[in-house]
Amino acid sequence: MATSHSSHGSHDSARTLSSEDRKQIDDSDDPSYAFPAQRKEPLNDASHVRNAIARFDQVKDVSDTEREEAFHRIKAAAKNFGVEMTETNWKQLGGKPHTTNYAHKKAS
Repeated sequence: MATSHSSHGSHDSARTLSSEDRKQIDDSDDPSYAFPAQRKEPLNDASHVRNAIARFDQVKDVSDTEREEAFHRIKAAAKNFGVEMTETNWKQLGGKPHTTNYAHKKAS
C-alpha cells in the first residue's frame, strides 16, 4: 500500500518565485539577513549564524554603518539560536578564528 504525503507540495511553493521576482522583494530591513540590502549572510538558524560570524569580514562593498547594523542583527540571532558570541564590537570579527581547528594544533 503506497502512501502519499501532502507536505511535499508545500515545500515547492517557495521555489515558484523567479529570481527577478525575488529581486523585487523589498527586504532592506529583513532581520533574516545580516546584510539585508545585499542579501548576504542569512540568519535563519544556528548554523547560518555561526557562518555569518565567521565570514563577516568577507562581505564586500558595505559601509561601517551597515557593518554595525549587521553586527547587531547577528548578535540578536546568536542569542535567539543559542550561539555563543564573545565579541562586543563588529571590529572584533574576522581577525581570528572563532572555533578551534584541532587539525592545526601541534602535537605535543
